[in-house]
Amino acid sequence: MSETLPAAVTAPLSRAQKAEILNLVRRAARAEILPRFRRLAPGEIDQKSGPQDLVTEADRAAEAMIARALQRRFPHALIVGEENVASNPGLVAKLAEAETGFTIDPVDGTWNFANGIAAFGVIISMTRYGIPVWGMLYDPLLDDVIEAEAGAPAEYRRGRAPARRLKVSGGGAIEDLGGFASLHLLPEAKRIAMATTFPRFQRLTSLRCACHEFRTFAQGGVDFVLAAGLTPWDHSAGAVIGARAGGVVRLLDGSDYRADRREGYLLAAADEATWNRLRDLWAFLLED
Repeated sequence: MSETLPAAVTAPLSRAQKAEILNLVRRAARAEILPRFRRLAPGEIDQKSGPQDLVTEADRAAEAMIARALQRRFPHALIVGEENVASNPGLVAKLAEAETGFTIDPVDGTWNFANGIAAFGVIISMTRYGIPVWGMLYDPLLDDVIEAEAGAPAEYRRGRAPARRLKVSGGGAIEDLGGFASLHLLPEAKRIAMATTFPRFQRLTSLRCACHEFRTFAQGGVDFVLAAGLTPWDHSAGAVIGARAGGVVRLLDGSDYRADRREGYLLAAADEATWNRLRDLWAFLLED
């Protein structure tokens, strides 16, 4: 992933600012997310595009809390939250022109959360003119975080223990790889062809949670992540974290990922050779 930025905008968040954002996310998790886990009433779960695309009161309340605090702390920043975009779809395109942008996925893995499955997280990223420069993948249940910024290593932190630097896997041949991809996010016309490639891998599955898929990739637990249905709140943080953990992160057509992109496929792989093998295998996804 390219980390070339316009002049004078490469400064990352300070250590104090990153700690402040993490504390904000923790407070939102304790106040709005965890008290509702496995306690949601039917009236607190709604559908967006369909029964597989859910939103809960936890999503709405946590996003509102995080967005308000970020806007107070960074008054000139563009705040792009998943739930806010539902009523303001033009916000995503504005990331390309925003010197400072923040994306928020307040409960990534909402389907899991709504069904009592303990695989969900909070995703926050910072962008400069649409380029991800910092990302956080937070697990509310374990209160741990994976974080990275442009020019620095990806790190895992929990409690007061020293931060641990992360490194992606060693990659390999297709038959030796494990990773994440989701059939249901692909265009219907591509799903059968995609499914026929699955038996070639050692393991290919989906967690229904970009937060934990990219966390697993950055820690070397899988060799790749293929993401479709691009949304900045799902993929911006994972893109910068995957790259800073040593991975190769690009769109399947070879172009650099940008947070304002909504079309295409994001492929994160352990190394250049593995990325190229996967690109060649799935090149049909780019065909009309």
